[in-house]
Amino acid sequence: MNQEALISADERLATAAEKAGVLIEALPWLQRFHGATVVVKYGGNAMIDDQLKAAFAEDMVFLRLAGLRPVVVHGGGPQITAMLKRLGVEGEFKGGLRVTTPETMDIVRMVLTGQVSRELVGLINAHGPYAVGISGEDARLFTAERKQATVDGEQVDIGLVGEVAEVNPDAVLDIVNAGRIPVVSTVAPDVDGVVHNVNADTAAGALAAALGAEKLVVLTDVEGLYANWPDRSSLIDRIRVDRLETMLPGLASGMIPKMEACVRAIRGGVRRAHVIDGRLAHSVLLEVFTSRGVGTMVFPETELP
Repeated sequence: MNQEALISADERLATAAEKAGVLIEALPWLQRFHGATVVVKYGGNAMIDDQLKAAFAEDMVFLRLAGLRPVVVHGGGPQITAMLKRLGVEGEFKGGLRVTTPETMDIVRMVLTGQVSRELVGLINAHGPYAVGISGEDARLFTAERKQATVDGEQVDIGLVGEVAEVNPDAVLDIVNAGRIPVVSTVAPDVDGVVHNVNADTAAGALAAALGAEKLVVLTDVEGLYANWPDRSSLIDRIRVDRLETMLPGLASGMIPKMEACVRAIRGGVRRAHVIDGRLAHSVLLEVFTSRGVGTMVFPETELP
């Protein structure tokens, strides 16, 4: 055997050994989380970049085949903005917040349930018959109540934007118990049947609590929560929920609903909540199945991290 063949064989063995090491590292987490429900909020760059979309779908199938019970909740802000522009619908803003008119709500509903949800269901189902799309309207999964925004110290009406007032998780549980992966779009009716657009972070936190999930995982476009943004060296690896609550008022506006979702989940009985960098391919698997994980972990003050 020549020298090149020996080197090639050594490289193959080294690569195989490295892969085996990765699998062994995952073993205790596979044991610990077998049968656990994990709610994953899908958003940010992970739902725009084609390679990241495909990687996310693979992650969800891996979780399912590894014995976990993944539930996906998705947003769709960029897709909604693109469709409004395409249709020539002028957006109205109050204090930087989009006002959701009935006309806009029709488009939001169409994009979230008819475009974003269908695309993700298709990506997951490319690996087998796993994903089922469901919206907050179906089987009264979510009941919304109108959200008021504060602009310059005054309450303003921003239209058909809602908070989650109530969760009925039975339909999601039916899908999960059938061995499928629910893909949830966050439009929801109020008690009078008027459909609202609900923030996907908020919905994911509420659903995780209602399901008694083991974990909530929120994908973002940053590495996690920073103590002193934009100082990248101030990334917080783990934080107690009570400390996080004190930090909320000072956080960047885009991070507040994500961290509020984590607080709601933990206060609702979810054991761990994570904010991770969705720009990193397979970030969900890295969070769930490696010792260090990625991003920021939130845990109850009654437990050690």
